[in-house]
Amino acid sequence: AADLSGILNGIDYDEWNPATDPHLAEPFDALTLDRKVATKRALLDEFGLLSPAALERPLVGLVSRLVDQKGFDLIAGLVDVFPTLPATFVLLGTGDKRYEDMWRTLASRYPDQVGARIGFNEALAHRVEGGADLFLMPSRFEPCGLNQMYSSRYGTLPVVRAVGGLADTVENLDVATGLGTGFVFDTYSPAALLEALQWALDTY
Repeated sequence: AADLSGILNGIDYDEWNPATDPHLAEPFDALTLDRKVATKRALLDEFGLLSPAALERPLVGLVSRLVDQKGFDLIAGLVDVFPTLPATFVLLGTGDKRYEDMWRTLASRYPDQVGARIGFNEALAHRVEGGADLFLMPSRFEPCGLNQMYSSRYGTLPVVRAVGGLADTVENLDVATGLGTGFVFDTYSPAALLEALQWALDTY
């Protein structure tokens, strides 16, 4: 181990660039972040969730394989809590049937607050990253991960567990200084995930 050092993964800054991304409703960058709302509006509309209330609420995005590694067992533990939160949720992904069914059921029961697309669509993945306010990635383990980097690139603050590459790439918000790039929790439990998500929603 003393002879080895890790090289952090990276993303394609040309493909994942909100200033030139053709999949967004309107391009934006760090100096024009107010334009991000155009893609939020389009994304909500695409999922059938658009309303004045939904535009005001924080939009939480997930693009993931629906498997335990990605923390979906934690999310399953909060399946009755998520709809009570002051947020809207959109998911794009595919994986274990029980998690696919869970999200289909959530979307059916809460059609004004939860949207789910089972499968994968590259353009929609860009719109989720560009239109969401927060990105949820509560992984059990994560050698590096890319979505939290896409999120940071698009001004979408990641909510992640402090593990592997997520711990390497997301700096927890420091309330005293206002510095940080996301919201990080340590313990692998539904309660810890909920606490971090509530903190992110309160901060929004």
